[in-house]
Amino acid sequence: MADRDTPEEKMEESKSKEEENDDDEEDDSEEESSSEESDVEEPKLKYERIGNDLQTILDRSKDAVSCLAVHSKFLAIGTHWGLVHVLDHQGNNISGKEFACHTTTVNQISLDDNGDYIASCSDDGRVAVNGLYETEDNQLQALDYPVKAVALDPKFSKPNSGKQYVTGGTKLVLSERGWLNRLKTTILHQGEGQIRTIKWRSHFIAWANDLGVKIYDVSSKRRITFIARDHDPSLRPEIYRCHLCWKDDITLLIGWADKIKICKVKERAQRDVRDLPNRYVEIVSMFSTDFYVCGIAPLGENLVLMSYVTQGPKHEDEEKGERRPQLRIIEPKMDDYEEISSDALSIRGFQEYRPNDYHLEHIEKENLFYIVSPKDIVVAKPRDLDDHVAWLMDQGKFEEALVVAEANSRLLKRHDILDIGKAYLTYLLEEDRYEDAARQCGKVLGKNKELWENEVFKFAKIQQLKAIAPYVPRGDMRLNKAIYEMILNDYLQSDVEGFHQLIKEWPHDLYDLMTIVNAVQEKLSRDPSQHLLLRTLGALYTYDKRYDKALAIYLKLGHKDVFQLIHKHNLFDSIQDKIVLLMEFDTEQATRMLLDNLDKVPIDKVVHQLGRIPKLQYVYLDALFQKDSHIGQDFHALQVQLYAEFNRPKLKPFLRNSNYYPLQRALEVCEERDYIPEMVFLLGRMGNTKQALQLITERLGDVDQAIDFAKEHDDEELWDDLITYSMDKPQFITGLLRNIGTHVDPILLIRRIRERMEIPGLRDSLVKILQDYNLQISLREGCKKILVSDCFSLMEKLNKIHKRGIRVDDEQTCPACEGHLTVDDARRASDIVVFYCRHTFHADCLPAHNMDTCNICHSQRKRPGH
Repeated sequence: MADRDTPEEKMEESKSKEEENDDDEEDDSEEESSSEESDVEEPKLKYERIGNDLQTILDRSKDAVSCLAVHSKFLAIGTHWGLVHVLDHQGNNISGKEFACHTTTVNQISLDDNGDYIASCSDDGRVAVNGLYETEDNQLQALDYPVKAVALDPKFSKPNSGKQYVTGGTKLVLSERGWLNRLKTTILHQGEGQIRTIKWRSHFIAWANDLGVKIYDVSSKRRITFIARDHDPSLRPEIYRCHLCWKDDITLLIGWADKIKICKVKERAQRDVRDLPNRYVEIVSMFSTDFYVCGIAPLGENLVLMSYVTQGPKHEDEEKGERRPQLRIIEPKMDDYEEISSDALSIRGFQEYRPNDYHLEHIEKENLFYIVSPKDIVVAKPRDLDDHVAWLMDQGKFEEALVVAEANSRLLKRHDILDIGKAYLTYLLEEDRYEDAARQCGKVLGKNKELWENEVFKFAKIQQLKAIAPYVPRGDMRLNKAIYEMILNDYLQSDVEGFHQLIKEWPHDLYDLMTIVNAVQEKLSRDPSQHLLLRTLGALYTYDKRYDKALAIYLKLGHKDVFQLIHKHNLFDSIQDKIVLLMEFDTEQATRMLLDNLDKVPIDKVVHQLGRIPKLQYVYLDALFQKDSHIGQDFHALQVQLYAEFNRPKLKPFLRNSNYYPLQRALEVCEERDYIPEMVFLLGRMGNTKQALQLITERLGDVDQAIDFAKEHDDEELWDDLITYSMDKPQFITGLLRNIGTHVDPILLIRRIRERMEIPGLRDSLVKILQDYNLQISLREGCKKILVSDCFSLMEKLNKIHKRGIRVDDEQTCPACEGHLTVDDARRASDIVVFYCRHTFHADCLPAHNMDTCNICHSQRKRPGH
């Protein structure tokens, strides 16, 4: 039924593929074999023409097929004479299942999911719903316009379904059984031209008109998308019709002219506050083709397309008319596709047909595809899996054969996965593709220990153990230890780096540790200079829990893993006498390790061992101080000397932040090195401020520092000493005049200045003094205004509060006599006194108890109000 490519076309394809292989292959023989293999294309489908009563209907009556609907139980065929025939899948007429409800062409047939009802429509305006087994819900609706499309509710046959169906002409109408079984119609859409196809699945109705495709959500009763027609406008929609197919409940396939789209219905996020449908449609794939689509259907993740071709070479029987239609299988991408196969079909009368004469229907569960033309119906079926596997093996495509066999092992009748895999491994070894063979061992041999060991010995015989080493089992299933030792020994003798890598990657219980250690020691005895092998020996000692030997090797090599080894195996007891070695190897990392483990390596032990290398001692104590300024207080006196020797910039901050060093000793260290700023700080801390000020003025000559020092200690005598010292130094006087104003009365300084003494910047200094004074006066006045304003505001607020009325309840009692404040008997009534504290008394009770103020809260007496 399906004509494959002609020999001439195959020769052209072979030449082009050989040219491509010339660019990729180096060996001429490989190019030829690769080209020959690539020329062979496996058929994807097998075809069969439906005959029997169908041919009788089409030949004798001169009728023609206009549409088809398929179900797993039967076929429903609509004709141009307005008839609907129900046939089995072999084309035999089912007795009593022929419906003559129309007078002209049946445009579309729709079935419910159970296959109990058939709906059909025609250009005569009639819509018929017929039950195959019951007639109770049969309907015949006559409309005043041609009906181009119809779709039954998939659950039409179920009770309480509403018996819904939609029709399409110039408008989309939903019809359903309403009150008292009356027919109720609702217009869902109109005004955009003819609706030529409708597909209903689950809650979604998809239809196509002249402008594009729309989807209606039955559950929310809202249209959720519009996908515009975007192909060449000159392609008339009645000739190049839109073809719709639901792949599943949420995936719609659209094929229209030379455009294909794959759309998915998705749920909208609940947080979206806009008035939008709760579902929306996303186009996940969209691409153009070099042919026109006459039908579309899913095949797994691929698409089956009925295509109408207008370009390319013609076959012999195509010279005088249109080209044969082609059934293609493609793999869709996001914006492109990959063609998997293409079969030209020998359809009767194809020379006279246009794109709208072809249709494609399918039965999804059985992967059956029905190619419909006016005078022919051809069914395409997938090839048998055993045939596919055998073909792949014949072509040397064992890996693909394995994949297919594994995915469908229960469906295979003549092939076994293990036999395919073993044949594949043998083929790869014969082709010297050792890496590929090793890579496939895991998939083929699985957890069969015996098969694995036999295969490893095969690799050993051809000296290719390195190829299989990365793939040997190392998990739950283990081989004999001798197998792993054989592989390791092969690496040890020829690839030390690979041997080291395997020791790192493989679990150490795969092999006998002592056997490998002895082999490594023997190798080192012949060549002791191999540091990598020595490092590997250290790793082996670690696996064998001989950590002291491993640590000695790592320290000897100066390898960074020494710190990881110490942490991982808690070897802090072993490093108590190796602190200097660790610090010399990596000072930063060793210091960090020691500080993180103070409970395991005491501070005094570290300081003692580092005593002969003061620089390292300084690094350790400095890091310790940065971590915790109190924890190493016993060594702060030592740190003063270390900072003075190795890092003077840190000395003064240390002196300022620590309280645990002897001040006199620290002063001596600074005096030995003549560190004046540090001496000034220490003298100030010791209370010898006069001597400290003397150092600043005499040794440093820094008036600003002297002033800051005097400000810091705020001592009147210290200020007096500074002024006295400055009387013969104009620069000092200038500095004092500019900075002394807020601490000492400037008049005292000015009066002590000798007459006719030249002072640089005197005028500016005096101006600054006056400005500072004015600023102080302004601040005081501003504060006074603020205080006065606040006083008035608060007084006014208090006055308003005092003017408010105070409520006295009937239940309230006098705190003095404990009688009710208000009484009904006027003879017993008494005036009431309410204090501002809101305590209330009888007026008669106040003089009786001599109460001038409220004795409850003891507040200041307020004037009572009556």
